[in-house]
Amino acid sequence: MRLNLPEYQFNLKKSDSGLLIFDALRKKYVALTPEEWVRQHFVQFLIHERDFPAALMGNEVSLTQNDIKRRCDTVVAARDGSPLVIVEYKAPSITITQATFDQIVRYNMVLHARYLIVSNGMNHYCCRIDYENNSYDFLPDIPHYPSL
Repeated sequence: MRLNLPEYQFNLKKSDSGLLIFDALRKKYVALTPEEWVRQHFVQFLIHERDFPAALMGNEVSLTQNDIKRRCDTVVAARDGSPLVIVEYKAPSITITQATFDQIVRYNMVLHARYLIVSNGMNHYCCRIDYENNSYDFLPDIPHYPSL
């Protein structure tokens, strides 16, 4: 499926359970779902088009909130190792709604990242959190890592 992202080459393979895609961040093959297709493209976009260091990125990052285990789709760390960006993906067929933003905000209550990104592969939203003024603003584009 074509996304509103550049095209990248991926390692795919068939298994008994279906098609798999190699996740370079997790260093393993994972089930190729529509959401995973978005994740893999968006991660490559961040690395190749926005200069995000792959070594500071993780997919399916675990966190605990109110004694409930949750997983962030992608977390990008600052150079000091603290969470800087959280990315939440949806399949292209899923409309991004307030519930999607509520989900990523819940994760951020634990991680306190400065940037939140939501994408379904077609539409991408980036929000910068201003903790000092207890506010946020939506950015017109996904910033380059060195400017974060």
